[in-house]
Amino acid sequence: EVDDSKFVIIRSPMIGTFYSSPKPDQPPFVKPGDRVSATTTVCIVEAMKVFNEIPAEMSGTIVAVLAESGDAVEYNQPLFKVDPGK
Repeated sequence: EVDDSKFVIIRSPMIGTFYSSPKPDQPPFVKPGDRVSATTTVCIVEAMKVFNEIPAEMSGTIVAVLAESGDAVEYNQPLFKVDPGK
């Protein structure tokens, strides 16, 4: 059994559409195993035709991506699982 208590969740700050990459033909901003800092862009959430870059707001290693590109996301929905100790 995995101890999830050490992980921190990056949540959606708004309702919108989740995009994991800047454009469909480009690689994702982050993938599991990538290190992030507070200013690292982890995804885009489109809301009312505005593309909002979402920063990690923490340092650590991405453990899991919890949404698929193109998914509709809700406010506060978990998007990424981060290990702050790595």
